Amino acid sequence: MKLDSESKRRLIAAVATAVIDNAEELTALDRAIGDGDHGLNMKRGFEAVLADLEGLAEKPLPEMCKGIGTHLVMTIGGASGPLYGTLFLALGKDLPSAPGLPEVARAFISAVTAVKSRGRSDIGEKTMLDVLVPVAKTLDTAAASGSSGNLPAQLCIAADRGLEATRPLRATKGRASFLGERSVGHLDPGARSSQLLVHAACGALSGLMAGPGGQSA
Repeated sequence: MKLDSESKRRLIAAVATAVIDNAEELTALDRAIGDGDHGLNMKRGFEAVLADLEGLAEKPLPEMCKGIGTHLVMTIGGASGPLYGTLFLALGKDLPSAPGLPEVARAFISAVTAVKSRGRSDIGEKTMLDVLVPVAKTLDTAAASGSSGNLPAQLCIAADRGLEATRPLRATKGRASFLGERSVGHLDPGARSSQLLVHAACGALSGLMAGPGGQSA
């Protein structure tokens, strides 16, 4: 899968806009179980990404991801900046310039592992990992089978299920953990922002992720 500048421009704009347009919802989710700043922080970070759209789109894919990660680390406050920054920086470290599906899967799994390490967390603790881990597993399964025909839809389904799975969980990480049982019954805002990114990226890349015969383009 080789992305030209226009494809990278569409991808960056899609993920940034998805977060910016849903900032109020993210804030509301975070207000219920956190300190209410997730939406504002994420919006500020992706506005910085969007402001550098042209420069980022002209970079090779690995450097583009690293550039996005750097913007997020520098502009998103709280825990989200280091975590989302780590995700994109790690992607940039492991992605080749023109990856196939196996390379995408390996890089994403490595990036999710880096987020786990940075946040000292894992799936089942009511965090962004409850979305990212199922998405990584779906990518890995598709790469192992060698078919990506309906992969964008599968990734979105995995993200949706991961998000919904956070509702009954008791938070054990971050400010939400202070609420104890009162965190049960709420969606995790970090999981929601991750789900937004997955949907936006899949939408922007859907035409490139599957070529003729369902093979990776």
